[in-house]
Amino acid sequence: MVSRGQVIEYMQLDAYRPMTVEELTEAFGIEDAESFKAFVRLLNEMEAKGEVVRTRTNRYGVPERMNLVVGRLQMKARGYGFLIPDAAGEPDVYIPADELGGAMSGDRVMARVEKVSAGARREGKIIRVLERANHRVVGKVTKYRNHAFVTPLDKRMGQDIFIPGDRVLGAHDGDVVVVEITEFPTATRGPVGQVVEVLGQPDAPGIDILAVIRKYNLPEAFPEEVLAEAERIPLELSEEDYAGRRDLRSEVIVTIDGEDAKDLDDAVQVKRLDNGNYLLGVHIADVSYYVREGTRLDQEAYRRGTSVYLVDRVIPMLPPRLSNNVCSLNPKVDRLTLSCVMEITPAGEIVRHDIFPSVIRTTERMTYTAVNRILVHHDPEMMARYEALVPNFRQMEELALILRRRRMDRGAIDFDFEEVKVVVDDLGHPTDIVPRERGIAERIIEEFMLAANETVAEHFHWLGVPFVFRIHEEPELEKMLEFNEFIHNFGYHVKGLGSRIHPRALQEVLEKCRGTREERVIATLMLRSMRQARYSPEPVGHFGLAAQYYTHFTSPIRRYPDLMVHRVIRDVLVGRMHGAREERMREFVADAAAHSSIRERVAQDAERETDQLKMVEYMLDHVGEEFDGLISGVTQFGLFVQLTNGVEGLIHISYLTDDYYVLNEKQMALVGERARRVFRLGDPVRVRVTGANKEELTVDFELVVHHREGTLVIDDGVESVVYDEDLPPRERRRAVAERAAKARRPRGARGARDMRGAWGTRGAWTSESDADDAFDGRRRRAAGSDGSAGSTGSDGSAAEAWTESGAGGSRKQRGRRRARAEVDFAGAIAPHGRGRNGGTGSRRNAKAAKAAKAAKGVRGAKGGKGAKGVGASKGAGTGGSKRGRKVRGMELAPASDPDRVQWSDPPH
Repeated sequence: MVSRGQVIEYMQLDAYRPMTVEELTEAFGIEDAESFKAFVRLLNEMEAKGEVVRTRTNRYGVPERMNLVVGRLQMKARGYGFLIPDAAGEPDVYIPADELGGAMSGDRVMARVEKVSAGARREGKIIRVLERANHRVVGKVTKYRNHAFVTPLDKRMGQDIFIPGDRVLGAHDGDVVVVEITEFPTATRGPVGQVVEVLGQPDAPGIDILAVIRKYNLPEAFPEEVLAEAERIPLELSEEDYAGRRDLRSEVIVTIDGEDAKDLDDAVQVKRLDNGNYLLGVHIADVSYYVREGTRLDQEAYRRGTSVYLVDRVIPMLPPRLSNNVCSLNPKVDRLTLSCVMEITPAGEIVRHDIFPSVIRTTERMTYTAVNRILVHHDPEMMARYEALVPNFRQMEELALILRRRRMDRGAIDFDFEEVKVVVDDLGHPTDIVPRERGIAERIIEEFMLAANETVAEHFHWLGVPFVFRIHEEPELEKMLEFNEFIHNFGYHVKGLGSRIHPRALQEVLEKCRGTREERVIATLMLRSMRQARYSPEPVGHFGLAAQYYTHFTSPIRRYPDLMVHRVIRDVLVGRMHGAREERMREFVADAAAHSSIRERVAQDAERETDQLKMVEYMLDHVGEEFDGLISGVTQFGLFVQLTNGVEGLIHISYLTDDYYVLNEKQMALVGERARRVFRLGDPVRVRVTGANKEELTVDFELVVHHREGTLVIDDGVESVVYDEDLPPRERRRAVAERAAKARRPRGARGARDMRGAWGTRGAWTSESDADDAFDGRRRRAAGSDGSAGSTGSDGSAAEAWTESGAGGSRKQRGRRRARAEVDFAGAIAPHGRGRNGGTGSRRNAKAAKAAKAAKGVRGAKGGKGAKGVGASKGAGTGGSKRGRKVRGMELAPASDPDRVQWSDPPH
């Protein structure tokens, strides 16, 4: 029988031209009727999945040979999207808002590439929706007399869902509800749905997290048949369970995990051999022994893909009977495991390894805190309590340092970011934000798991069997060039930057900037310049780890790819991996890798959103308080600041009132036009919290102190930033005085908060459009909101709000600013607010008001009394709707999605 792989391989041949079913039948030598029917069914299935394409003349080919791309659509709140191709290493395709063809965010689609712009950026048009991702949507109800609309909480959805009056399920106005889509959108018609669950008012306890769970369609309860299947698994081992396993119950083996962990799926042992080498044993719960292929347990684990760790709960991949009991390597009880035992030299080279089924009995259930107190703090109480194990822990520390040194020597990149944890009370209210400790105990487990994962991956690669690898592709050259240009401002550069790049070059940059003020911002930008790690049946390597072969073997309780790897190992060990079994497994591995990558991303997004929700809620209790932080993002509408507790918020540009600030992308800075004062990425600041919004996930700051004042200097056309702290005292005083003299407060009033953007995903952006992607483009809503009346200037003239023209200040300044009218947002108006660069209401302003009238979607501010009675009343454009309208000049050139370039890759 012809397989999927054979069809694709044949159609990818250079000599292949699209063929009919009859021609393909002849090419594959299919003669009998049953085989022909099976082949036609296969082609139909492949066509439905987008693996092959049927032309209008009923000829078949693969998409890539027909200028077509298949992948997932990732929408942005401003209406456009990116198609993320299924094919590894293929660049994203930008999809304009008017070329979506009724597709929604997350849908698997097929698009035709229409054009390739400068920098090889592709633009396309969706021609077919292959698979719908969102059958249910969470949103807020707005009720009308005979119907309702539900506005999705996920702003990337873009369109409100129409609900007929008899399908609102008793929901009240403002309720958070779950909607089932009954009619998906088309190119000309919006979606229609019905309310299937009313969650409640958004400010009720627990509704925020429940809404996230429903939004990401996270399965909470296990189906009854899955739980029943789990209950049939005995808690005690039988003699049959021990058969064929190596008995390691007499070995000193421990688990080291967090205090709250219940799913203990890895245990370790270290001892010194007579030849001076180390023996490292990594023993992993043998989940595949209990979760057999094709069972309801297996199907449910595949569907979930991973355990999800939300801020106040865990949604496990397996039922608690397995995850917390049968499979958990609890202390002093017999447990079935798969072991990877390695002999490692004092130089860190693995000279011998063995992979086998085993049975262990862990000696102790250790915590990271306890081991750190022993190894770092030499705590007498802990050392006495675990006296027999202290030598083992010291050997573990020795070996971990050896493995780390060897890994760094080959070029692995170590992003040593401090992570934080939001502490919540029983009602889900946040009480504190604390750093997550990453001490020597955490690093021991990290290094041991990395070693086991690499060893297993290489072993099974050379066997040539179907396998799930963890891959991290090389970063895009364009992003690396942008990163290199930025760090050049700090005196660093990436060595050997050409068609390919070695991770060692990036590691060297991190080493050089370690301990400096700019370390965090450079590390953040480097991370965001990389691709996201994912699962694949092909071992293309792991760039960040500088590893040629890598997999996930060490967490089968909470990750389905690890369970798949265990299943392959078991098949190979018992001699089952051959023939039809191998072919079926090869196809399933490819599907499982793609599916697991998607589920991992969903889990990460949900975890990140619940953290952000609780961080914003925490800051609501601290409005008016001051915090220290670093400038983590620079855009033309303001500065994003990340506090030391991990919270990120925005200083809107309207609060920078001493000058007119413009974005300098090369310097990653806002620069004052007159005084050349610089606010640069990475600068330390002190801010005051002015507000927070859980619905928009925003935190607002105002600047209190800029701790690192600097001035932009241009010498022979070369820009550089000179910081006051680096100058001799006399020159420093002179620089401060010059800035103060130049930076007189512009006449007129300050601008509004409406353009503040949305909650950040942490990190810094290389351009305004990158920031717009990362923060869901929420300026769209601000751009369409109603402007309010501008206030009167001190001389009695109208402070006109030329929202789109950036007018204001002196006549000379107004002339300069009109050229960059569309995206300046300089004079956005809040209720009774003032235009940041507001000008006078004299006759001269009439021309600017007339020019602003062309801009759609922003209601012009009402002019006050002009010098001759001439105001700008209703002269700044038509009224914007509540939902926001497209404003001319505000559709910025899209950038690649910064959310996709994170590769934070937990080793176990």
